[in-house]
Amino acid sequence: MTVLNYNDGDNLKNIVDILREGKLVVYPTDTIYGIAADINNVQAIRNVFHAKKRSFDKAISVCFHDIQQLENYVSINDKIKEILEKSLPGPYTFLLNKNTKINPLLTAKTSIVGVRIPDNVISYELTREFPVTSTSANISDFPTSDNITEIQKQLGGNIDVYMDVGILKNNIPSTIIDLTGDKAILVRKGMADEKLLDEILKINL
Repeated sequence: MTVLNYNDGDNLKNIVDILREGKLVVYPTDTIYGIAADINNVQAIRNVFHAKKRSFDKAISVCFHDIQQLENYVSINDKIKEILEKSLPGPYTFLLNKNTKINPLLTAKTSIVGVRIPDNVISYELTREFPVTSTSANISDFPTSDNITEIQKQLGGNIDVYMDVGILKNNIPSTIIDLTGDKAILVRKGMADEKLLDEILKINL
């Protein structure tokens, strides 16, 4: 277990290499600290569930680099793409229909995956080569702390590297919006632009 102090401008290549080895990394987003694992590594995904003591019946969201990368993993139409382009990067998790590149472990064997593109330099760089998991850095059903010291007390040695950027001022979870039906549905209200959220919920998909 390693704790690394990181600023936005630091070279993250070594962290990407650690993820490629199948290890777990706690990293910052624009909302809360999350746990990253390479979504192409099945054992790494399992280790995320074990670290969080999370039921495999509960899906885990995925953090992407940009919309172009995202389009390789999900099915979207023009209306949905327009919503994504207006909202991302930003503090939103969108539920979308996945394709076969998304391992069913991540989605609790359903056809729907939660996707994030945080407005955060570190998460942007971490996902340049491959998407990573985007699940809160906590034991399931426990609060997610705004600092690495408290997160370590929960997750301990189950995490290989903790990226410490200090206390996260906006320690509020993302807003979850379901875009898999005919209308956008608000699943969870978290951090959001109220005007944009209102616009999204009025759009016919």
